[in-house]
Amino acid sequence: MLKEIGTYLDQVSTLALKIPSEDIEKIAKILLDTYHAGGRIFIFGNGGGSSTASHFTCDLAKGTVAPERPRLKAICLSDNIPLITAWANDTDYTNTFGEQLKNLVERNDAVIGLSGSGMSPNVINAFRIANQYGAISILLSGFKGGEAVKVASESIVVPSEDMQQIEDVHLMLCHIIFRIVRKRIREGKNQE
Repeated sequence: MLKEIGTYLDQVSTLALKIPSEDIEKIAKILLDTYHAGGRIFIFGNGGGSSTASHFTCDLAKGTVAPERPRLKAICLSDNIPLITAWANDTDYTNTFGEQLKNLVERNDAVIGLSGSGMSPNVINAFRIANQYGAISILLSGFKGGEAVKVASESIVVPSEDMQQIEDVHLMLCHIIFRIVRKRIREGKNQE
């Protein structure tokens, strides 16, 4: 059992180190640009990605609060279960995030979708709507990015086919991005 634990931790560490730092910095810059433009950040996913979306939203919305600085506006589209089930029931599950975005998304916003496989139709449809409205769509995925990587404006793809390890790395990425954003907001700096 100890060998299995060590192997798992080694594999996740190796995966995390394969993500280019420049890609992480690029996503952090997009979120900072969105913040400075007064835009909002919408985050969503299914299953484990939904949990990570809620966690990331909490970190961004509360953890970036700084005295005499505007507040970062982060909203998790995975959290409103009645609205998700209403769209799924009355239309189709593929509309659960996109239809929410149609009510809210604007040009200066960023939209972050988590899909381990990159094949989640509701994430892909939400990206199409975000793009249509002029927002920036960002994918956190695994495998080879699936169909979602073709639709998203930007993406980070964890090079793995192990869903749990992909989700582990996604949470690490969210924490790293959050810490960069928090630091820059507290310093009162735009990212050049």
